[in-house]
Amino acid sequence: MKLFVGLGNPGSEYAGHRHNIGFMALDRIAADHGFGTWKRAFRGLVSEGRLGAEKVVLLKPETFMNLSGQSVQGAMAFYKLPLADVTVLHDELDLAPGRVRVKMGGGHAGHNGLRSIHAQVGEGYGRVRLGIGHPGHKDAVAGYVLHNFAKADREWLDPLLQGVSEGAAALAEGDGGRFMNAVALRVVPPRTKANPAGPAAEGAAPVVAQVSAPDPAPTPAPTPAPTPAPTPAPQTPLTAMQRLAARFRG
Repeated sequence: MKLFVGLGNPGSEYAGHRHNIGFMALDRIAADHGFGTWKRAFRGLVSEGRLGAEKVVLLKPETFMNLSGQSVQGAMAFYKLPLADVTVLHDELDLAPGRVRVKMGGGHAGHNGLRSIHAQVGEGYGRVRLGIGHPGHKDAVAGYVLHNFAKADREWLDPLLQGVSEGAAALAEGDGGRFMNAVALRVVPPRTKANPAGPAAEGAAPVVAQVSAPDPAPTPAPTPAPTPAPTPAPQTPLTAMQRLAARFRG
């Protein structure tokens, strides 16, 4: 038997808060996998069912976040479960919205729900860290986690919860890798492989490559016509006296 614990705060006024994503994940698992009616027990709400070959108990503590460990301790004692059979699903500020990480053991990183569980039963349990992002400053954390998800968050939140539900059987069987793959297929859908026959085979308009025409060769400048040599003026015949004078000058 396995115990899945979702962390959150009880009451309708907290139902849509980022801090309650652990509750949301368990609600989705219970609905998708035909779990039994939620019943009050161990200072929380409990639903039982099967995930694959594993019998699983879902627990939503109603002690408020800071006392979650009391509810977890009561359920573990009743079912006689070791820490290794407990997995806690909780909000994680240090992961981007929609990101998920699975780990076993470790610190509580300041999360009050985990801090309480550590104090009551120890730290050697499994965790599913559901990323909600960080508001940017530690002083804004309380108001951020105790506030409803924005409408835009549904674009990643709904696929995330669906992926968690689809991978829940793998998580119960201890196959963290297969669980993560199931989540990733919903949060980051695989790209459609390109058709090797080309886009035209799929009925799409073919892609036409646009090739730029080469620049026209520049038109050579016209070669100027050569300037004709000046035509010498006609010579007047010299007189006999002029020819004689020229001989003496030469």
